[in-house]
Amino acid sequence: MTNISPRKIIKDGLISPVKEFISDSRSAGIVLIICTVVSLVISNSSWSESYLHFWERHLFVPAPDLRLPDTLLHLVNDGLMAIFFFLVGLEIKRELLVGELASFKKSVLPIIAALGGMVVPAFIYYLWCGGTPFSKGWGIPMATDIAFSLGILSLLGKRAPLSLRIFLTALAIIDDLGGILTIAIFYAREIDWFYLWLSLGLLFVLGFMNVMRLKRYYYYLFLGLFLWYFIFNSGVHATIAGVLLAFTIPLHKIEELEHALHDPVSFIVMPIFALANTAILMPTSFDTVFSSVVHHGILMGLGVGKPAGIFLFSYLAVKMGIGSMPNGVSWKQFLGMGMIAGVGFTISIFISTLAFDDPDIQVVAKVAIMSASLLVGLLGFLYLLFLGKRKKKTKMTGRMAQNS
Repeated sequence: MTNISPRKIIKDGLISPVKEFISDSRSAGIVLIICTVVSLVISNSSWSESYLHFWERHLFVPAPDLRLPDTLLHLVNDGLMAIFFFLVGLEIKRELLVGELASFKKSVLPIIAALGGMVVPAFIYYLWCGGTPFSKGWGIPMATDIAFSLGILSLLGKRAPLSLRIFLTALAIIDDLGGILTIAIFYAREIDWFYLWLSLGLLFVLGFMNVMRLKRYYYYLFLGLFLWYFIFNSGVHATIAGVLLAFTIPLHKIEELEHALHDPVSFIVMPIFALANTAILMPTSFDTVFSSVVHHGILMGLGVGKPAGIFLFSYLAVKMGIGSMPNGVSWKQFLGMGMIAGVGFTISIFISTLAFDDPDIQVVAKVAIMSASLLVGLLGFLYLLFLGKRKKKTKMTGRMAQNS
């Protein structure tokens, strides 16, 4: 009989369940939702003031002229989230070159879907709020929160095809880029063209390194720090640096980087992101919130306009022969994915602070964003869960009929 030390038994007993949990595709979504609930509870408890102050406290910057993120919240949204966007950018590049999005028709469909998911919500918001002092908020329902939407989809596990996750990732990245461009063009206070040109110049250098087949990826990562710094100081949202850098990484290094970044991003970056961005103080009375046209416009934009725009634009593109559906994905599953894409959070909340100067209207907008995100996220999840169970039941019935 083999002797096993008590220390090894304890070690395996503690580590094995953790490894099993981390390897489960649904675990990232579970952790994200738990962090969101915890943050919202603390934000509206007796610890509210300390908790909100914690994320908004000013950081010590040794050289203020460097113009770096000056609060923990900015460090998370501008710094850590650039790492997240770098990872999803790597995934998209791989899929565009050798995966699900390798053909033109499959790669163009997420662009068309994202366009529909931006135009229709903005139009619906304007139907509610056009001609009012709140018309500037049309950009709020345009954004899909890539972190939360992918987190919800991951909860479905194998009931949601991998190709659907890849499509949602591509759509959400394009959507976020559209949101960032919207901020830069319509909401940005000031664009620093000097830093913007530096960013473009450095991006050209990184692209040239790729063309010359420079294989050592740490050279790209080193220059990527400067790319992030230039974009951050240009006035454009710094997270775009992550996507741009990812697209310059040599293909043969992508899988290695994806493997190295997956767990840290899923279980460190994203939970911190959720804790920081859901630190929201709810109003004492919701009467004025629910009766506001801003609430109606955002709720209808995200809840109805987002899934409708994604589905209709995609359906027309496929029927016209412009785009092609992801492998193994039905139109019913596509509709459920469109619902989950209606989860708007970080960029939507950020745009609301730029669109409205009145803090009370900002609270109305934030509550509307959260309400709509919760509604479509839950509906999309339950709808796809039902489809998955129904499909599984149909397969089992078919097998039983064949065996008999």
